[in-house]
Amino acid sequence: MALPAQRRWYPIALFFAALVFLPISVLLLSWHSVDAQIWGHLWDTQMLRLISNTLILIVGVGIGVTLLGVSLAWLTSLCEFPGRRWLDWALMLPFAIPAYVLAFVFVGLLDYAGPVQSLMREWFDSGIQFPRVRSTGGVITVFILVFYPYVYLLARTAFLAQGKGFMEAARVLGLSPWQAFWRVALPVARPAIGAGVALALMESLADFGAVSVFNFDTFTTAIYKTWYGFFSLSSATQLASLLLLFVAVLLFAEQRARGAIRPSSERPRGKALYNLRGWKAVLASTWCGLVFLCAFVIPVLQLLVWFWQRGRFDLDERYTALITHTLYLGLMAAALTVAAALLLAFAKRMTPTRRMRALVGFANLGYALPGSVLAVAIMLAFSYLDEHAVIPLSTWLGGAGRPILLGSLSALLLTYVIRFMAVAHGPMEGALARIKPSLPEASRSLGIGGMALFRRVYLPLLLPGSLSAALLVFVDVLKEMPATLLMRPFGWDTLAIRIFEMTSEGEWARASLPALTLVVVGLLPVILLIRRSAYRPGH
Repeated sequence: MALPAQRRWYPIALFFAALVFLPISVLLLSWHSVDAQIWGHLWDTQMLRLISNTLILIVGVGIGVTLLGVSLAWLTSLCEFPGRRWLDWALMLPFAIPAYVLAFVFVGLLDYAGPVQSLMREWFDSGIQFPRVRSTGGVITVFILVFYPYVYLLARTAFLAQGKGFMEAARVLGLSPWQAFWRVALPVARPAIGAGVALALMESLADFGAVSVFNFDTFTTAIYKTWYGFFSLSSATQLASLLLLFVAVLLFAEQRARGAIRPSSERPRGKALYNLRGWKAVLASTWCGLVFLCAFVIPVLQLLVWFWQRGRFDLDERYTALITHTLYLGLMAAALTVAAALLLAFAKRMTPTRRMRALVGFANLGYALPGSVLAVAIMLAFSYLDEHAVIPLSTWLGGAGRPILLGSLSALLLTYVIRFMAVAHGPMEGALARIKPSLPEASRSLGIGGMALFRRVYLPLLLPGSLSAALLVFVDVLKEMPATLLMRPFGWDTLAIRIFEMTSEGEWARASLPALTLVVVGLLPVILLIRRSAYRPGH
């Protein structure tokens, strides 16, 4: 039972949990009124294709990121081969490239009029036929190359944590390296792999920019077209609730997989177990290097080429405005989200009850909600508030009687806070956990309490974690496209919106400047992630 001093933290946790419950409740309540004409059109023309595309996308990306991420993690964590030491961290760099950036680079390179097909026709045969780039296989390939680091990072950590005892026991039992991997290492790492696959699939379902480049219809594109094509916010919200259903199924499956097997308690292994030689070493180096080449090196080089050919001429006042808007949104959202995450972390620490843990866990579910889902839900809620509260009150006070919340900057910032709360909560909770309770207790015995205790004791120790959390949220906000596209106020274009506009017109070279900017900024949290995971016991 919570003490009186602990109960004051419950309203804070309830407030942030209510913020997450708001869009979910709006999605559920949106079904009270259905536009039969729009839904009849959607069902006749799009619904079956949307469902089949979603299922194909989930299956294809799930299989691809599992095979790619697990194989790379196994090679870099357990095997020694030429180039392993730098490939170990280099394979995380594709984290810095947004999916929609790799998508338009992929299409620009491999489309019929692109440099690759043009060169192949010139060298070999003018009538040679290539597979269509804008296809289901193309969009699945892009998602695999962008999102495999989720599986790679978690699987690599799980393999390193298994220790030497597992594999030595497998050798004593006469198992070959392949048998030891399949029967020992893989089952123990399955929860981590499942978590990585779930993250990759949720990002795939939430994506809007990449599928737009490939003209691949999904629920996110249907939400956008229903909102701006049919001007039906309620129908868009109902489509968003169906997308949320897919996400809920993924979360349930991931939780079942994570709880199936307990993580290993072995001491982490310091050195590779298998020294690959001959053709095996060449094959391992080639495989890892090829993935790194396709997922990072070639896209970045192509962006640099396009930038030099055309993108550098767009460095004008309009681009300065794009940078200003992007940085302002990122900094504001990062400050608000880190402050909210700090309050939640303190609430969980100061009130260590099951009810508080449940509230904090629910408040962090926003990351599982795609940006498009959050956008339509919050906009529908704000539209209702404008119509039934803001406009009547403004008219009664003699004002203009115009909507204030709908299409406002506050609505967009609220969406960012809900969506990226979990991103900031992890580093904040970790930083707070490293502060031993004896330290604030000693400060209170010396007469330091309240805000003075926070300012003089907690704040200096929480600063590194706060900066890490702010950096992660900042970069995620910069790369967020669906919510920004749907909710930005008039005139508030960002780098992500500029990329969407240019790629919609097939202007790949002009999209290179904002794309390169996002990639460079995206490298900051990736470098932080690499530094955190670079430690190997025994090295």
